[in-house]
Amino acid sequence: MVTIDSANNPASHQAQKMAPAIIEVRGLVNRFGKHTIHDQLDLSVGQGEILGVVGGSGTGKSVLLRSIVGLQAPTAGSVQVFGQDLSLLSASQRSRYERRFGVLFQRGALFSSLTVLENVALPLIEYGGMTRAEAQHLAAIKLALSGLPPEAGAKTPAQLSGGMVKRAALARALALDPDILFLDEPTAGLDPIGASAFDRLIMTLRDALGLTVFLVTHDLDTLYAICDRIAVLSAKRVLVVADIATVAATDDPWIQDYFQGPRGRAASKAALSLQKE
Repeated sequence: MVTIDSANNPASHQAQKMAPAIIEVRGLVNRFGKHTIHDQLDLSVGQGEILGVVGGSGTGKSVLLRSIVGLQAPTAGSVQVFGQDLSLLSASQRSRYERRFGVLFQRGALFSSLTVLENVALPLIEYGGMTRAEAQHLAAIKLALSGLPPEAGAKTPAQLSGGMVKRAALARALALDPDILFLDEPTAGLDPIGASAFDRLIMTLRDALGLTVFLVTHDLDTLYAICDRIAVLSAKRVLVVADIATVAATDDPWIQDYFQGPRGRAASKAALSLQKE
């Protein structure tokens, strides 16, 4: 078995030289009762990159995301974002940094009793200090940025398709102009056309807004289409973090089944076809 991490992987060193690390996870331990999810997990995320996080069921992909954004207090280890260990800061200091996060949760997590426009405006009112009119004006811009038509703002989440809910949740994640965008299974449940369009949107937003993107996904097409590096979680740690070609060539049974199986080969072929166009 080959283990490649940010300390000894040439591809990772190259990525870090191109951009300084904006997220540093060191020695992370997460336990729930007697069950250990992560044990001495290390990971760095470079500023401006799109990092895809994959792994088998139960490897703690979403738990890792929650640990970084501060929703899950780790049992041990440290998480530094923007050069700060947020757990050591006061509540007011931590809040200033957390406002630089945008999070798209796995099922959108929109408030069902609010319209889409009200959902996006809420953080602008609560944390941005805006009036309702100011917040709704900016929320409409965020919805347009996320690819939703103006009439979508007046609807409730229940009146939207799955793809539109994802875009509405993305608009809310972008409301406070974050530096880091955290996406938990953003294309889950979308048809291939909708998922591809969402991938292109994320790439466009990263390039236009200078975002760093931390992306938890099972979608092979997404990994091949937009991710600069892939981190594979296995055995409670990061097994490998590198460009997708290096990851796909790693001698590990799960990686080989995942990347070299029929779906992985199809995603790789599709990505090559797009590069030639």
